[in-house]
Amino acid sequence: MRISTIQMAPGSDKAQNIAQARRLIEQAVAADRPDMVALPEIWTCLGGDRATKFAAAETLPPPGSAQSGGVAPGGEAYEFLRMMARTHNIHVHGGSMGELSGDHLFNTNLIFAPDGREIARYRKIHLFDIVTPDGQGYRESAIYGAGDHVVTVPIGGYRVGLSICYDVRFPELYRALREAGADIIFVPAAFTLQTGKDHWEVLLRARAIETQCYIVAPACTGTHYDGSNEPRVTFGNSLIADPWGAVIARVSDGPGFATARIDPAMIARIRRDMPILEHRVLGMPAPDHRKRA
Repeated sequence: MRISTIQMAPGSDKAQNIAQARRLIEQAVAADRPDMVALPEIWTCLGGDRATKFAAAETLPPPGSAQSGGVAPGGEAYEFLRMMARTHNIHVHGGSMGELSGDHLFNTNLIFAPDGREIARYRKIHLFDIVTPDGQGYRESAIYGAGDHVVTVPIGGYRVGLSICYDVRFPELYRALREAGADIIFVPAAFTLQTGKDHWEVLLRARAIETQCYIVAPACTGTHYDGSNEPRVTFGNSLIADPWGAVIARVSDGPGFATARIDPAMIARIRRDMPILEHRVLGMPAPDHRKRA
């Protein structure tokens, strides 16, 4: 399987973002002929105020209701992703978009099969409520609700695990994905420049090493403006890491794409030679805090 990770510089204009995604997917397909393409986090609307985010969000059809052919009930971005899958006969990992659910949103990832069927849906579990080293505050939970399901899906003889951006800091999720059978784990992101320059690659390679999975991490890049017109800069550096933790594909600065081949023999060899799931000790003893003589 060949996977292309797409790096975008989206803004708050949904139509322009869809046009950018279309151009980059078509370029990747023409140049590298991938079996699957993957978009970054919240590529449909990055920046803007609360009203802008809600206006760009989509009410998703019930899982399994949008079939190939005929009229489907999805919104503009949803239908675009389905169309890209059908047109190019590829799997499309839709990064993530705002999913409208009552008076709040979910940060939701979708995957489509080559016939346009939605085959997986994941809502981001860990929400980004932090202050970065430069003093900028982020409060994702003010707009988005948190997901509560670990999601994997079979694709092309592999099992694919789903996560989004800030999830990468929580290894227990990735352990759960590996135990669910994952061979490839996706991490679409809009990582901040301040955290990304020190932590992005380190965390992704660590998740690859500890799960012995391929990690595919499409990211946003560039400067985006929030509702108060404050600039927010995303780190980019989309990459694919192999199960040994080596980076085997990377996107340079700016919008673009990079492609890598998934090697099942490498996954099997690393897991055979270093069977870490078999070596894991469950029920670790509690620390002894008594003073020693």
